Amino acid sequence: QVQLVESGGGSVQAGGSLRLSCAVHGYTASRLCMAWFRQAPGKDREGVASISTVSFTYYADSVKGRFTISRGNATNTLYLQLDILKPEDTAMYYCAAVSMRNYCYFTPLEYNYWGRGTRVTVSS
Repeated sequence: QVQLVESGGGSVQAGGSLRLSCAVHGYTASRLCMAWFRQAPGKDREGVASISTVSFTYYADSVKGRFTISRGNATNTLYLQLDILKPEDTAMYYCAAVSMRNYCYFTPLEYNYWGRGTRVTVSS
């Protein structure tokens, strides 16, 4: 059974940085197509970044140039580096994964494994 455990959230001021981690248990992370989603209060869950099994990366327009998704094969962990944070980045951030698929994007129903989330708060 695949388990995803996020960490690294916190409170920062606008312009600051955070690095989120998603530890993968029960499967080899490099064999999963994985993504980060976020959900702000009162809003739908939205895709932020995804990484394929061949390390193709895909970003939402709102975070291009500011966020970077990566995967550590030795650590079996997915990362999301958040730079130049804005108040509108405030949300709960979720890690998601799907097996038996090389490419994945921002449709939540694509994913069969989810973490519980880590909260990011950006103040102005």
